[in-house]
Amino acid sequence: MSKPVVAIVGRPNVGKSTLFNVLAGDKISIVKDTPGVTRDRIYADVSWLDNDFTIIDTGGIEPDSGDVILSQMREQAQIAIDTADVIIFITDVHQGLVDSDAKVADMLRRSGKPVVLAVNKVDSIQKYMMDVYEFYNLGIGEPFAISAANRQGLGDMLDEVVKHFPEDTGEDEDSDIPKIAIVGKPNVGKSSLINKLLGEDRVIVSDIAGTTRDAVDTKVTWNEKDYIFIDTAGLRRKAKVKEEIERFSVIRTVTAVERADVVVVMIDASEGVTEQDAKIAGIAHEKGKGVIIAVNKWDAIEKNDKTIYKHTNRIREVLSFMPYAEIVFISARTGLRISRMFETLDAVIENQTMRIQTGVLNEILAEAVAMQQPPSDRGRRLKIFYMTQVAVKPPTFVIFVNDKELMHFSYTRYLENKIRDAFDFGGTPLKFIVRERGEKE
Repeated sequence: MSKPVVAIVGRPNVGKSTLFNVLAGDKISIVKDTPGVTRDRIYADVSWLDNDFTIIDTGGIEPDSGDVILSQMREQAQIAIDTADVIIFITDVHQGLVDSDAKVADMLRRSGKPVVLAVNKVDSIQKYMMDVYEFYNLGIGEPFAISAANRQGLGDMLDEVVKHFPEDTGEDEDSDIPKIAIVGKPNVGKSSLINKLLGEDRVIVSDIAGTTRDAVDTKVTWNEKDYIFIDTAGLRRKAKVKEEIERFSVIRTVTAVERADVVVVMIDASEGVTEQDAKIAGIAHEKGKGVIIAVNKWDAIEKNDKTIYKHTNRIREVLSFMPYAEIVFISARTGLRISRMFETLDAVIENQTMRIQTGVLNEILAEAVAMQQPPSDRGRRLKIFYMTQVAVKPPTFVIFVNDKELMHFSYTRYLENKIRDAFDFGGTPLKFIVRERGEKE
């Protein structure tokens, strides 16, 4: 089951980013550590009680003249309506109810999406409560008085947000069909690929209606196996500026990747791999999904015996944080090597769900430790007791050691490479959790 998505919408200076940063909590630093992924913070994963969800910030608004603000807010609200399960509409008690708030509230109300109204900067309930009541006039339900900066009132607001999360129903009959998200920059050929898959005689199509987000999920049967393709190309909004298009495509990507098992990142062969491609691939990496890099329009470029080699090296260089990603060279238009893509998909799906017995893992571990001593620090040496696999999608391993501080990133990577030597795990990231246990146990 994918995580619900919560979008934050509001005028400039009402405290959107403060709320975002408070909810994102310590997660912010984690994102910075992902190698090769630079990103202005558009989304973060949040846990509240037993609920995990992703929050997205729908974008900054240029404080310009009033009508520009309104049109930008409408744009944001539309992004939120298209991609989120629940919308937090944030207003400011000091500025009071503003005309553009009312107009955007109107739009949100008509969308039928659940909206939670937060009135921010209420640092004293006694002092501001009458002002908070005024926001009932927006007609989108009870206003929640919060102070993002002082972290007050957030619990009640979040309780309300999680009440609206979709029940895990309706996915059962399709839950064992692998879900594939096709992502990439606009115009790279995502739709052509879907159309090509649907245009073949051996492809049986049925559109699955009623997914919560308005992306169209398409069921494709290839060689008697079913797949569900999540197409992010569906919504082409007339965005005015390049940044906005980029931001919008990143938000679309986050919501699609969230629901997928395997992500196909499409790259234009004639352009080569770009920084925007790295951003998009970074989202899949961070969310632990299987990844295939599909280099599209391969039929359209001049080739010699070195071309594939050169392209592969360049991709590996830019996407150095995901050396496990599989690369295929295709043409969505002509159908070149599409069957190779499906073979790769099947392999990645299998690797994502592969389980390795603890006994086998510990043989690999013993051999690895014998070949390269664990690091030591000031006379204390890392001892690794044992390792066990605790989850799939992505395969997740817990390593028990005497002292977590001694477990260097580089040694974890060394162990990862040893596991990959034995089991390949192509196309899927591996996750390692390091736990300490007392020596006496």
